[in-house]
Amino acid sequence: MPTAEGLTAFQLEQPQGGVSSLDMASLLLCAYELGDWINQSAEVAEYLYWKSAVNEDEEVKQMTKRFEKAKELFEECQRFGRFHPDYNEAKDKVKGIERELSEIESVRRFKYAEQVVDEMLYDVSRTIAESVSENIKVPGNEKAGGGSCGSGGSCSCGSGGCS
Repeated sequence: MPTAEGLTAFQLEQPQGGVSSLDMASLLLCAYELGDWINQSAEVAEYLYWKSAVNEDEEVKQMTKRFEKAKELFEECQRFGRFHPDYNEAKDKVKGIERELSEIESVRRFKYAEQVVDEMLYDVSRTIAESVSENIKVPGNEKAGGGSCGSGGSCSCGSGGCS
């Protein structure tokens, strides 16, 4: 695996023959160029196509409004935890609408395209990090581990608020 030592394009020669830290302007230019390559990829084009399709779909718009109302009711119940008398009913309603949404082709394809782009960005960030050091920590994406309360995934915090 290559290391940062081979990236001489980011080093500045000092008058005394030493090398300073990164040339941030060059680094940013390379980052923007990488971003442009990613934005021109087939994966991003597919993602943008299905994002537009979802945003223009009237059925999705109506169902999203229903979902927001159900979610609002569930959040109100969630303040009191699973002991609220309507907690399970509100939770089931949210999950039911989510299931209905995921059955719509444009939503299903959008979610898949989003996952593909997410994995591509994760792979790029991991490659960059590992080119600096094999031991560097890279933030995980959803495929790398379970979620937490703040990420919308399930966790084991015991609060009863996670699904």
